[in-house]
Amino acid sequence: MTFGFAPSSAASLSTSASAASASRLLEPAEWADAGIPLLRNPREVVSGLHTRHLPRLGTAIVAVLDPEERLCASASFRRRTAPADGWMFRNVLLDQLRRVIPHDLRRRTPVRTAVLLYCREGDARWTEEDGAWMWGLRDACTLHGLRCGAYITLTHDGWQVLGEGRGGRRPSADSAPEPFALSQSPPLTPRTGGAASEVLRRAAAR
Repeated sequence: MTFGFAPSSAASLSTSASAASASRLLEPAEWADAGIPLLRNPREVVSGLHTRHLPRLGTAIVAVLDPEERLCASASFRRRTAPADGWMFRNVLLDQLRRVIPHDLRRRTPVRTAVLLYCREGDARWTEEDGAWMWGLRDACTLHGLRCGAYITLTHDGWQVLGEGRGGRRPSADSAPEPFALSQSPPLTPRTGGAASEVLRRAAAR
């Protein structure tokens, strides 16, 4: 006769939770295979969001762009001091999106794109925290009827679009905002040229 011990239900749940948590991130190869649309002018998008939100370390900015890459809405928030988890990031991003723009779930095909810029320590190399943000962004976009767009890191070295290899030194996590004069803002035209121009227009309208 042999005796053994069956794993307790608590231990099984703990193991399942750990496995689920570990899967809630995207590796760079998975992100590259996801068909994320390329930004036509990533520096303009990054500069526009930096000027508008002035991110510090630990700040995330989620922005929604129209098909012409003009800024529709954006929100910034501070990352909580908790372990990186894609499910938690998804919920935070979804909450921010719901606050700033209606969903597009009634559309058969998404026409607007959400991008995420995260200001953090370290260099431009992928981290598990980045993978969790990627997972969260992709899932939040699905639940809000948006296309999942670029994930951009902002560090002391500059900005980097992960998965694309495009980046630049300015702006960086240490950059002062690029100044612009409200009185010299260009007049509204049918196509303003991107996120940075949209920032100027909205600021002038206030």
